Amino acid sequence: MIPVGEPAIDRIGVLGVGRMGLPIATRLAVAVPVRVYDLDPAAIRAARVAGLDVVADAPTLAADVDVIIAVLPGPVELESAMSGPDGLLASMPPGACWLDLTSGDPRISERLAAEAADRNVASIAAPMIGGVAAARDGSLRFVVGGEAAVLDRVRPILALLGPAAGIDHVGTSVGAGQTAKLLGNLLWFGQVVAVTEALLLGQRLGLAPQVLRGTLAAGPGGSAFIDQHLDALLHGDYLTDFGIDRCLEELQTLQSLAAIAGVPWELSSTVTRLHAEALDRFGPVGGELLAAKLLEERASAILRAAGDGGLGT
Repeated sequence: MIPVGEPAIDRIGVLGVGRMGLPIATRLAVAVPVRVYDLDPAAIRAARVAGLDVVADAPTLAADVDVIIAVLPGPVELESAMSGPDGLLASMPPGACWLDLTSGDPRISERLAAEAADRNVASIAAPMIGGVAAARDGSLRFVVGGEAAVLDRVRPILALLGPAAGIDHVGTSVGAGQTAKLLGNLLWFGQVVAVTEALLLGQRLGLAPQVLRGTLAAGPGGSAFIDQHLDALLHGDYLTDFGIDRCLEELQTLQSLAAIAGVPWELSSTVTRLHAEALDRFGPVGGELLAAKLLEERASAILRAAGDGGLGT
């Protein structure tokens, strides 16, 4: 049992044990009984190998739990799994809580939260910042949308997955966490494009990418992308843990929201278009940096650190 929080948490179900859900469920299982379910037979096999308690179906997962944690690929999968008479929310006992770690569409999150409330199920969204390594070592960060009382209830779970300082409560609506997370990702995707273009031009004009990297990092345009992820690109790693199709899905969600809100979206539309073209070029494969690879191809150049494949020209 997790003794912190009100009420105490001693039964957790995890829906989705893929690349993020499996390490999350494994960490939680050290502290509290956890049972898991996934539609993917390969994910189920991996969960069994990890020693997790795998149940036969979603209704069994949802029955008699304190908290259901959803760790699904995206909003379409989330809505399909949670909503309707055959969805997980319909099987959850009154008084239980749904903690959504999926990065998704705030409009879908709000619809599901309303359905949960009609069933006397509390809900909160805490989309994750960090990849598989962070899930394994407990250094995930969360952008949280939902009522403070519900956050207090699930805070002990989040504390097992990341530091207390990594919980950013941005608003009382469930959709607020999704919106803030997507906007943060938008800036990252934009940095991928902008920094790649800057490096390609600098390289063409005789500046080594690794040298220019340091100058950019220390300058007014420095960013988390340059500090934490640019080295991957300069070593030929296009960050294959996350699919380019999922990157585009997030960007298109924001583009739709911007159109509804009636705000300018010129630069972000270009970023979205380039990611769509990267998806067309490379297919729905892993690669958060495939927009950068597309720009490299168009420049007939490759960005690499010295001694790591040479400098493309």
